[in-house]
Amino acid sequence: MTSIPRASAGQSEQRTASQTKLRLQDFLEKEVHGLEGGKELAAVFLAVQEACKGIAERLSHLGIDDGPALTGGGESGASASGRDVAKPMDIVANDLLKDALLRTGCVAVLASEEDEEPVVGSEGGKFVVAFDPLDGSRNIDAGIPTGTIFGIHRVKPSCAAASSPEWCQEQALQPGRDLLAAGYALYSSATMLVISVGHGAHGFTLNRRLGEWVLTHPDMKVPRRGQIYSLNDARYFDWPAGLQRYIDTVRQGKGQSGKQYSARYVCSLVADLHRTLLYGGWAGNPRSHLRLLYEANPLSFVAEQAGGKGSDGKRDILDIVPSALHQRLPFFVGSVEDIEELVGYGDVQQGKNPGYTV
Repeated sequence: MTSIPRASAGQSEQRTASQTKLRLQDFLEKEVHGLEGGKELAAVFLAVQEACKGIAERLSHLGIDDGPALTGGGESGASASGRDVAKPMDIVANDLLKDALLRTGCVAVLASEEDEEPVVGSEGGKFVVAFDPLDGSRNIDAGIPTGTIFGIHRVKPSCAAASSPEWCQEQALQPGRDLLAAGYALYSSATMLVISVGHGAHGFTLNRRLGEWVLTHPDMKVPRRGQIYSLNDARYFDWPAGLQRYIDTVRQGKGQSGKQYSARYVCSLVADLHRTLLYGGWAGNPRSHLRLLYEANPLSFVAEQAGGKGSDGKRDILDIVPSALHQRLPFFVGSVEDIEELVGYGDVQQGKNPGYTV
């Protein structure tokens, strides 16, 4: 009879340690306890995590199972609303998220970066979910980290007829300060899910052996100041004078911290933000490029829950009342003291947009 190989002591210890970490579902049960609509909110989070597992799985097999159909393709440019033209994997990720959220019966309106208009969800649904299904999708051919970003609002009272286009638009255009919850998934060497229900920011890692998200980064705290800035230095000569002065100052170690700053730039917003939460500093873009509803609001909410801050260079992101579904704006997010020092220089928003093609 063939003997079954035994796991080594190290493997057994690793498995035991993973199994003792708090699972996402158990965490959510505690986190939403006593919250109005808590069970329904947990169902929305569980739908998001399931969709993110599916996205991570598809990304890990790109070029193997799907060939070039999902890795490349897609036109460049933007739609009439200013929305980027979707690439094939954007559409796959968008469908996975919408299908999962609609199945909960808890979501009244879905607003996606990939759709021109909000999608009507379930009658009587309690929540509005805005999301960017695959942030950084232009990088997938190079194996660079990508992500999913989402924010959750409650349905608010309205005089418009329920489920009408006007009602859906009104529900979607809520300020970030009214977010109930938000989070992001990071698809990289590990697949992570960082979430907040307004009680801190907490990071989970996908254990692929068990198929479970386990709590690996409880109560994340961004340092009040870092030593890293993250933006595209190649655009330096297009920047406004205030931003140039700030960068020149901190590069030389003449800023408020007295330390020389370094640049770290992935050009994938979720990846740059995640590193910033762990190590401090800030990430952003001085152009009106990133979207308020789908990127800036949710990430600023998470950052603030971790002790950080998001700004457009003049105002706190979460205080801005959206005026359009695909509204774009400058975005800086990270350590409180770094953001405040940057904004203090004034003139950090890039007014001109040369129409970069790279």
